[in-house]
Amino acid sequence: MKKYFSSLAGLKIFLILWSTQALSALGSAMTSFALVIWSYQQQGSALTTAGLSIASYAPYVLLSMFAGSLADRWDKKKTMIVCDLFAALTTVAVLVLLRTGRLEVWHLYAINALNGLMNTIQQPVSEVTITLLTPKEQAQRVAGLRSLSGSLVTLLSPVLATAVLMLLGLEAVIAFDLATCAVAVGCLLLFIRIPEKRAAEENSSLLHSAREGLGWLRQNRGVLDMILFLAAINLIASVYNAALPAMVLSRPGGGETALGLLQTVTGIANLVGSLLVTALPAPKSRVRVICNSLLFSMSTENLLLALGRHAGVWYTGSILGWLFIPVMNANLGALMRLHIPVELQGRVYAARNTLQFFTIPVGYLLGGWLVDRVCEPFMAGLAAESALVRLLGSGKGSGAALLFLIIAGAGVLVCLIFRRDKHLWQLEEE
Repeated sequence: MKKYFSSLAGLKIFLILWSTQALSALGSAMTSFALVIWSYQQQGSALTTAGLSIASYAPYVLLSMFAGSLADRWDKKKTMIVCDLFAALTTVAVLVLLRTGRLEVWHLYAINALNGLMNTIQQPVSEVTITLLTPKEQAQRVAGLRSLSGSLVTLLSPVLATAVLMLLGLEAVIAFDLATCAVAVGCLLLFIRIPEKRAAEENSSLLHSAREGLGWLRQNRGVLDMILFLAAINLIASVYNAALPAMVLSRPGGGETALGLLQTVTGIANLVGSLLVTALPAPKSRVRVICNSLLFSMSTENLLLALGRHAGVWYTGSILGWLFIPVMNANLGALMRLHIPVELQGRVYAARNTLQFFTIPVGYLLGGWLVDRVCEPFMAGLAAESALVRLLGSGKGSGAALLFLIIAGAGVLVCLIFRRDKHLWQLEEE
């Protein structure tokens, strides 16, 4: 342990920022989880719950290209504080609407869209801040720590949200979210000093800056193709996220508790993977680790979710599907941070966000539509003795299981195609 803590030398400010922002992320994730359950209880529709994520990601995708230039120019500390405070105000709005009995699903769509707008600005600012606070030799460890905090949020948020929701109600979940946000803003205000690095061509227009980010990616095909690879994976993952609540909340043996436990098991798998990548040295081939991790994930979890008839199989699929995702994320983050010049990172990360994440709202919309309008009616119309009914079961939720079977094959195909991309492997040579 002494050796491990000595290896964190030079990361004091990063660790303060990382831990407090992770705490705030936990509160936000608890509120998001509770609101997904609330919205599904109101409408009983996968498309309705998917709409919450679509509203969050739409402004993020549309405006990220220009936010990167702002991230390179603006004071990063002030920007992060303003974004956190704005998120707190929208959470207060949800609390007020809830207490007055006026909260409706469309309110959540509007609030999520506003939060998505703030996140559009904050995300590239955070990425550049991490680079500025991190010694280059600590890139792998920092990526592992960030993956660790994400895993802890995934692990704890459904457990805590479900427990607080059942014992104290939705208002208590929101109150915890506001308290964690206050801690994060207070620490950022009082204890964090972020060194500023002057961006190149600071007086250029936003459109010119956006073109700079895209131009750098065109000249660096390895990074660009890696982003396109992740965009295809995000499309499949978003279809998965849209279908998961509909299946688990509808199938026999499912329900709110099963959904919460499934998210908890996912968090445990993430935590184990994060601890693994934090402790291990950098691999010889980051590209190989990224490709193989995603291939293993895509070939296991979706298939077990499709074929499983009880929670135990779903939990096993979740463990297999998420165990190596932190390993993939840590190596991806380190690869990007080491290849992209720090003075251009805001612009390049913004261009990456647009290209890599535009498939997320598309996937949520597609997944919700396929479950509600295609797969569920299709499975309901099959005879009881048909092969698909015997394989996937019947009743509400069987359509979501069919969709998981489809995306299992799609995920494996995408991984195999990009694994043969010569530009990705050129990243190892540079």
